[in-house]
Amino acid sequence: MTQPCPNTRQALAPSLRAQALQLLLLCSTQDKAAAVRAFDSRHTSVDSQTTLKEPDGLPGRPLLPTLVHPSALKSRSVGTLEGHASLIHALTHIEANAINLALDIVWRFADMPEVFYRDWWQVAVEEALHFELLEGHLRSLGYAYGDFPAHDGLWDMASRTRGDLLARLALVPRTLEARGLDATPAIGNKLVSIGDKRGAAILDIILRDEIGHVATGNRWYGALCSQRGLDPVLTYAQLAQTHGAPLLKGPFNVNARRAAGFSEADLDALCGTPQVA
Repeated sequence: MTQPCPNTRQALAPSLRAQALQLLLLCSTQDKAAAVRAFDSRHTSVDSQTTLKEPDGLPGRPLLPTLVHPSALKSRSVGTLEGHASLIHALTHIEANAINLALDIVWRFADMPEVFYRDWWQVAVEEALHFELLEGHLRSLGYAYGDFPAHDGLWDMASRTRGDLLARLALVPRTLEARGLDATPAIGNKLVSIGDKRGAAILDIILRDEIGHVATGNRWYGALCSQRGLDPVLTYAQLAQTHGAPLLKGPFNVNARRAAGFSEADLDALCGTPQVA
């Protein structure tokens, strides 16, 4: 028998990190997003020193969408209503995962400066807004989150890097989430081509915020590399190989990546692939 998920009617956790863990356990993504956005973190202590015990059932998830291997996902024409909704659903699922990723990095890794946790909490708040915008848009098309299958690539990498903050920063915000900087403009253009101006406008908001989220990842990755005397580019290549990160393929949105804090050395390491000016 499946253990019931926690709901939002719980006493507030004693610290920001404990609150992040409590919210990560929620199964309803709608409840999770709303609770993240409603929580006022300004007067809550961080408690960076405590090592929190990982409970079973992370992250809390709804029963749907069904999670499948990426190869099992059907390709649908965006020119059909079903294909259009499927694309918005895929984006909604990415943002659902992004909430979980931000909450997870807040609670999981102890002994960082207070601003580290507050930076990632703010990321969680913005990811929750992105989810709500896309989920509402999906409903306006006559569909609901969970109506299509989805894959679990983002959380899979979070699981692989659960014991190494440097790897988490390198391979989640700087790799998987940074791919959104490359892909989002083309997806927005596709939505405009079918007359979905609302969807394209939501993607504009997401791209703006995601540049900041990736910049947060770059900033803390760079800080840890500097603290440990590591070359950021060489270390990234080693971590990507160790943890089986996907091979990055262009075209790359170089302007957005620069705005998100990728160095020229980082961009040179992507050489050999076409780049978006």
